[in-house]
Amino acid sequence: MSRYLSPLVLSAILIALLAGLPVASVGFNLFLGGTSDTWNHLASTVLPEYLWNSLALCTGVGVGVAIIGVTTAWLTTMHDFPGRRVFEWALVLPLAVPAYVMAYVYTDFLQFVGPVQTALRDFFEWRRGDYWFPDIRTLSGAMLMFIFVLYPYVYLLARTAFLERAGGVLEAARTLGIGPWRAFFTVSLPLARPAIAAGVALALMETLADYGTVAYFAVNTFTTGIYRAWFSLGDRVASAQLAAILLGFVLLLVAVERITRGRARYHNTSNRHRPPPGRLRGGAALLATLACLTPLALGFLLPAGLLLRMALGDGDAQFGARFLTLARNSLTLAGLTALIAVTLAVLLAYSARLSKTLLAQALNRLVGLGYAVPGTVIAVGVLIPVTRLDNWLSGQWESAFGSNPGLLLTGGIAALIYAYLVRFLAVALQTVDASLSKITPSMDDAARCLGLGQSASLRRVHVPILRGSLFTAGLLVFVDVMKELPATLVMRPFNFDTLATQAYTLAADERLTEASTASLAIVAVGLLPLIALSRQITRARK
Repeated sequence: MSRYLSPLVLSAILIALLAGLPVASVGFNLFLGGTSDTWNHLASTVLPEYLWNSLALCTGVGVGVAIIGVTTAWLTTMHDFPGRRVFEWALVLPLAVPAYVMAYVYTDFLQFVGPVQTALRDFFEWRRGDYWFPDIRTLSGAMLMFIFVLYPYVYLLARTAFLERAGGVLEAARTLGIGPWRAFFTVSLPLARPAIAAGVALALMETLADYGTVAYFAVNTFTTGIYRAWFSLGDRVASAQLAAILLGFVLLLVAVERITRGRARYHNTSNRHRPPPGRLRGGAALLATLACLTPLALGFLLPAGLLLRMALGDGDAQFGARFLTLARNSLTLAGLTALIAVTLAVLLAYSARLSKTLLAQALNRLVGLGYAVPGTVIAVGVLIPVTRLDNWLSGQWESAFGSNPGLLLTGGIAALIYAYLVRFLAVALQTVDASLSKITPSMDDAARCLGLGQSASLRRVHVPILRGSLFTAGLLVFVDVMKELPATLVMRPFNFDTLATQAYTLAADERLTEASTASLAIVAVGLLPLIALSRQITRARK
């Protein structure tokens, strides 16, 4: 029984409880507060719009990312055509562009005074009112932004499924006289269904968690409603109730993904290597190239090029000391969060390795749920209990020393880092746990034979072996924090801005060109883990 109460297990329990506190806080305030006048007003006016827009976004984005992700994954896996080797790794690059940055870029590119409409008017000698041009700042426009940014989730998982399971089964289908198209729909697609469902679920969770895109496009969703209820209406209970409904959406997505997967297991029972891709020629090769080039161009090449042009042309008028301050704030938050997240992930993963109990697995699953919870929900869940704790600490300090120290937690970056950890600790934990599981248990036995305890074994044996994975985990968390907008907007201290909030603020003021400098910096940082991921994809091909 002592091993269950070892310091590592106790630390894991404490970490898991702190990670689950924000979600519990949202649910607690939901039932504690009852129904307020604000909630009754929201329910009778804008709540149906929140529901409809959220459902419409999920439907459109789900269908879009599935079509693009599966199509590009199948083409690059099973066919050879001009540019295939470049597309294999380049198709993941749109993940480096946050959806809200994409929204700013395309708004500037397609607005009335933008280069597209200006060129059309100059060429056809049109004037205002002589032509119709679609408005990008609509619900359908938001769908397109999410689709071209998030389709790599489906592409990565579907391509891995095709690579692992498309060898022997396709050869067997070919011997039965099944053609390529029929084999795709009857063999490859059903086998890849769990991977595709998981990729779509990830994309939809990111869609529901977004604030910058839908707020800038004036599309009312639960995320924008939570922000308004908290800041504009000042109603904590109403914001918690909206957050609980949004959390219910996310949990429903997770449940649907698990149900879709079911108990099915798909294994490649053949030892044969995957056959070489079939060569496409003529019109088929051209169509395949265009099918891969279009999402890459719209999701990365064009936005990155436009950002670079705006940044080099006009850029941020405050570039200089102001920009350096923003970059320092962003790097400080991202660096501290990444360091703490990796440390906690090592403790959780190593505790589960040592205890090998259902409790350890349950704790890691509880921590893993944080990534599925939108940043706005976490921000509300953190602010409610932390604010109460802050007020209690201030009162105790004033009673003891006769002076009011102010808000110790929410007045600085401590509460914001806590929210980041709740949101992104799962990213580090998954990376560390996957690498730790590859270390043979005999290493632990050998360390014990040499007289090393648990802590010494972790420090002197496991950590040196995990060094590369720890760096990868920290880098992933670092980039996620750099891009995070909703939680940062809600919880940042007064007069404390980051690159993400600067880009959003300038874009909200229609200063799109000035927002390009901060946006380009965020995209550039986001490329770092994708470069490493692209190398892994290239090695997997060989």
